[in-house]
Amino acid sequence: MANHKSCKKRILVTAKKNEINTARRSAVKTETKKALKAIESGDKTAAVAATRSAESKIMKAAGKTMSKKTASRKVSRLAKKVAKIA
Repeated sequence: MANHKSCKKRILVTAKKNEINTARRSAVKTETKKALKAIESGDKTAAVAATRSAESKIMKAAGKTMSKKTASRKVSRLAKKVAKIA
């Protein structure tokens, strides 16, 4: 266990950040799954709306939870799949 005051603070900060990052990652996965489900259904308007929502979550996580390039790649792949619908 940490003895220094600064180390004790870092433990608290790390735990808080870990919780935030886990929630953010989970939200990205959930929105991505919703978008993929909408794309599979073949409904273009629902797929576009779900993809827009997923893109928002992904880009909010970019630079914090995941790298910007990973986020960009995920958004690009979703957009490609939506474009294939019609």
